[in-house]
Amino acid sequence: MNKQIDRIFLGIVIALVGVGFAIFVSASVGLLARTGASFGTLAGRQILAICIGALAAYALSRFHYQGLRKYALPFLILSIGVTLLVFVPGIGISHGGANRWISLFGFSFQPAELLKIAMVIYYAAFLSTLREETRSALWGLLPLLLLLALSGALLLTQPDTDAFLVLGTALVSMFLLRGGRLLHIGAACLLCAGALASLILIRPYLLERVLTFFNPAGDPQGGGYQIQQSLIAIGSGGWFGRGFGQSVQKFSYLPEPVGDSIFAVAAEEFGFIGAALLVLLFLLFVLRGLRIASSAKDSFGGLLAGGIVILISASAFVNMASMLGLIPLSGLPLSFVSHGGSALLFSLAEVGIVLNVSRYQRT
Repeated sequence: MNKQIDRIFLGIVIALVGVGFAIFVSASVGLLARTGASFGTLAGRQILAICIGALAAYALSRFHYQGLRKYALPFLILSIGVTLLVFVPGIGISHGGANRWISLFGFSFQPAELLKIAMVIYYAAFLSTLREETRSALWGLLPLLLLLALSGALLLTQPDTDAFLVLGTALVSMFLLRGGRLLHIGAACLLCAGALASLILIRPYLLERVLTFFNPAGDPQGGGYQIQQSLIAIGSGGWFGRGFGQSVQKFSYLPEPVGDSIFAVAAEEFGFIGAALLVLLFLLFVLRGLRIASSAKDSFGGLLAGGIVILISASAFVNMASMLGLIPLSGLPLSFVSHGGSALLFSLAEVGIVLNVSRYQRT
């Protein structure tokens, strides 16, 4: 048993947060130029999220992760209740036709972040009780489908399709890590694909994303605007970039330069080399995180660490891929980099759980 946290994993996370904050500071200049907001306020919120997240990570890295197993079900029920508050008038905040935020005691956050980690903890606890039963349809496939249906009902009605896709990826990956049958995984993916196809047909904004993906030049001032400006920013960065703070696209062209478009700002300022190094950091995060999961003392710890690593990295890779035009546009933040206190705070807290698992490795 190793009582020391995995310092390599911690170093990777510190590097991601440090690089991410530098990118955020540069990107925020573009937003400030448009809105006239205070840099101190914007940066202060990001620093506050980092500090609170770091404290949460430290606390969660100290307590034995097995305690989470005991309270997995109550935590899941609590997260469902909090998520439902987005639909309560006076508490839920509606923006752009979506109900994804709640405001309590002067603070606002996205309950989806709480729901995602609660789902991962509960599913890790459930799967750890199974052995060969995981390969059966009753104990393997059916519980996975029930959790996907529950998360879909909570997230797709907000609507938050991107959060559902990331959570679904984490749950399916955990099922695979536990030895689930590929046939069952394929069935779950097909059912999810069918549900998403139905949503695309009935929700115009999703259909627009798909059509824009196949023909980004079809509506350059409408649905294709963001991806067109993102590709211009990335392409103009060349090999070595324009230099820190020198992005042109962040001022008047890129929507959400501190949000889902922040990778394009980074690629423009640091070029192909800088963007590739950022991708490499996330790859190292995944590889080291999965190594911690594979060396965990027990199945619960392994599934918990693996699910969290997939949860965080899936959001990052979906963000970067969408900015490169490899997949349809996503509203997901770039983990550890984009502005957004809820996502950053929860990501750091989840890192604390992985570090906790790393304390108890098989010898």
